[in-house]
Amino acid sequence: MTIDAAGAGALLAILRNGQARTRTELMHLTGLARSTVTQRLDALLGHQWIVPTGDAISSGGRPAVSFTFNAGARVVLAADLGATHARLAVTDLATRVLAERGQDMAITQGPERVLEWLVTEFESLLAEAGHTLADVCGIGIGLPGPVEHSTGRPVNPPIMPGWDGFDVPGWLEPRLGAPVLVDNDVNIMALGEHWAVGPEVAHQLFVKVGTGIGCGIITEHRLHRGAQGAAGDIGHIQVTTAPDRACRCGNTGCLEAVAGGAALAEQLRAVGEDTADGRDVVALVRAGNPAAIQMIRQAGRNIGDVLASLVNFFNPGTIVIGGDLSDAGEHLLAGVRELIYSRSLPLATQHLTVRVRQLGDRAGVIGASVMVIEHVLSPTAVDRAVAGE
Repeated sequence: MTIDAAGAGALLAILRNGQARTRTELMHLTGLARSTVTQRLDALLGHQWIVPTGDAISSGGRPAVSFTFNAGARVVLAADLGATHARLAVTDLATRVLAERGQDMAITQGPERVLEWLVTEFESLLAEAGHTLADVCGIGIGLPGPVEHSTGRPVNPPIMPGWDGFDVPGWLEPRLGAPVLVDNDVNIMALGEHWAVGPEVAHQLFVKVGTGIGCGIITEHRLHRGAQGAAGDIGHIQVTTAPDRACRCGNTGCLEAVAGGAALAEQLRAVGEDTADGRDVVALVRAGNPAAIQMIRQAGRNIGDVLASLVNFFNPGTIVIGGDLSDAGEHLLAGVRELIYSRSLPLATQHLTVRVRQLGDRAGVIGASVMVIEHVLSPTAVDRAVAGE
């Protein structure tokens, strides 16, 4: 491919919004000569990133050919791996789910056993979706612990024995034949929820309230990971008004230790309820159990206490509450809102929306797919692909 193909990624970025464009429209949008636009479109057509539609309106003569993004050109493999449960999916390049499944899987089995299982499940899902590994452009993985995103290696994950420093991409890529991107599970959920609401929300906090508590930060439509990928670990912020309970991190009074699903289940067991985890807590709340409702409301207040400081500091437009405990709905949200609106500055809350997750259990796999799509379809990556690099 000649150097004239360079810059095709910029045209693809324009076409990815789903609106069909003619050569003339693309010339006006980019300021490029017709011959240059044609060369770049030919490069994209050759890689099947776009397809002609032929439905443009003509002012006379032959109908103008228009071009649109081909979301079916490749597929993405996505996995949201939790402590005890996993959700996997095959999606197209618009994050449309082609096949998916959820299954119990203990992350404590260690990296090689879990990843061997993942390869087998992905191959099965691909067959179900009518695709093969040759169609895969990338794999996105979310893990329930800190991850150095640039290398895809977990870093001192507290509930993942044997995973510390393990080269997840290096193990998976030779077996699946496509690039592997890895991130913390909360970050991929934040990406998924942000993708679902579209461009109108530029600044968003996604708070996962499950066994532990974490936060994914979207700023100017981009995920903020921090210097080492540790941004958003709000579960270990101390709640000054909460009981001085010991946390698994070694400190006391952490948000996770007083408001996480494991902590609430333990508190309910102490008063005679049969609760093993956060899902059992939510079941009791839905059944109208007074003790569970009181605890979930107080958990919301504790979470809101921490988020009030973040609202003043970050000034998000939307806060999304996800994770298993978000299924408690308004009982949890009421406590969160109560503290945020009473302790944050009026200007910071003037247009703030606090709501539960929109994608449900799919947020992680959709976010993992988004992570891959944005990487594979970035203008630079597309330019490299059409140049044959």
